[in-house]
Amino acid sequence: MTEWSDWRAVAAATGPGDRVAAEEGVRLAYRSAGLAEPAHIVWARSPREAVRLLAGAADAAGSGTADAAGEGAAALPRATGRSVRERVRSRPWAAERDRLHARLGAAGWAAHWRGTGAGLWETTGSLVDRVRTAVVTELAAGDGHEETDVRLLLLDAVLGQHDAAWLCAFDTGPGTPLEGLAAVAREAGWWWPYEDVAVVCERPTELHRDEAGRLDRADGPALAHSDGFRLHAWHGLPVPAELLDELGSLTPERIRAEENAELRRVMLEHYGYDRYLEESGAVPLHRDDTGVLWRVHLPGDEDVVMVEVVNSTPEPDGTSRTYWLRVPPTTRTAREGVAWTFGLSADEYEPVRQT
Repeated sequence: MTEWSDWRAVAAATGPGDRVAAEEGVRLAYRSAGLAEPAHIVWARSPREAVRLLAGAADAAGSGTADAAGEGAAALPRATGRSVRERVRSRPWAAERDRLHARLGAAGWAAHWRGTGAGLWETTGSLVDRVRTAVVTELAAGDGHEETDVRLLLLDAVLGQHDAAWLCAFDTGPGTPLEGLAAVAREAGWWWPYEDVAVVCERPTELHRDEAGRLDRADGPALAHSDGFRLHAWHGLPVPAELLDELGSLTPERIRAEENAELRRVMLEHYGYDRYLEESGAVPLHRDDTGVLWRVHLPGDEDVVMVEVVNSTPEPDGTSRTYWLRVPPTTRTAREGVAWTFGLSADEYEPVRQT
């Protein structure tokens, strides 16, 4: 069984994979499901392009025309046949899960999952949700396709590298029913199996995450494909590209003027809460031997409340460093705020030495 770290690398891989190996994996997945190999394997540059191709083929069925997916896009044969995802992916998937559950028992399976797929589930799952939402938004709102049709096409997808969490937990070795699916996942992104055609996506060209595994980039797209499909995010929060362009020129006035509370928080994180307090006329509410409590009112959002704390241990150059700790809006004293950061009440907080 492939190591967890190997599947983590698969889930995060970018750039061109081995198309020959991916296509052989597709054919093997069909054969393992008892199906004839697809007559055609068509590559798309992103999930958006793949769904656009498939939606265009459906729209053009019976009209004798083909719907282009944009400059540089591949073309689909006129007939794709019905989706065979159930036989190619769902059935062997369920059979392998049932086999492991029967062999390991409920407790054993739970422990096995914790040691394998659970470590990849949250990051890959959240990324899949973001991609699906963006594809629906762009194709339904931008291209005019029916939203229901787009969502149904997305349900036909096998997730390729983003199925890493499950593939990590399963036996995908030579001769197993999931060998073909694993081979595709190692070299490609999402793919759509139909009776006569398989549409396979290239992996993204860029992927940027923060330490928690969330999409994150302040100076460009956090996820990008070669056809221009992009996702922008700041610590996992979806943001418009225009916001990233103005992060370097933010002012307290611009931050206060932002009506969207989530975007305002992005601005505050980037600008710095301490800097915002200093430049926006914040008034200290309370001070004691632990620090100074500050509060700034934000229209339509919870107040920004922070404790200014001076490190009692001097730096090597003799100076004392100042820290800013964001605390709940209900905080009434500096001691209460500092104690909250340790999970204590103000009465319980009695440090022997501050560092």
